[in-house]
Amino acid sequence: MNKSKKQLKDEYLQTAPRMGVFLIRNTINEKILVCEGLNLQGAINRHKFQLERGVHPKLQLQKEWNEFGGNRFAFEIVDELAPLPDSNADQRADLESLGSLWLEKLQPFGERGYNERKLSRADMLRQIAARRVRD
Repeated sequence: MNKSKKQLKDEYLQTAPRMGVFLIRNTINEKILVCEGLNLQGAINRHKFQLERGVHPKLQLQKEWNEFGGNRFAFEIVDELAPLPDSNADQRADLESLGSLWLEKLQPFGERGYNERKLSRADMLRQIAARRVRD
């Protein structure tokens, strides 16, 4: 049974993009960046594009990409989320939670990676209090 181009296009548009967590791994020093995306392939392509153009927001990653070359980096999908039955549901909170679990597990901070440690609730409250004392 041959499907028309329109049927194939409609099926493609109805297919939910893969979402989940991926790593950018420097194969020279094994440093990693943990990333998440509602559209995994789109997010991976965005990071590659930024790195190839020299405009990636993670400056240390960009520096090492420039120094070692793009062929020394691997993009690895480590976890995926199944789409919810309601295609209009916002799945960002689940994706952020999944990303946080991978950050906790891999600890890609400092010499181990390119991610920045997120502040705890207590640290955020301390910062607010410190700013209020100064002002």
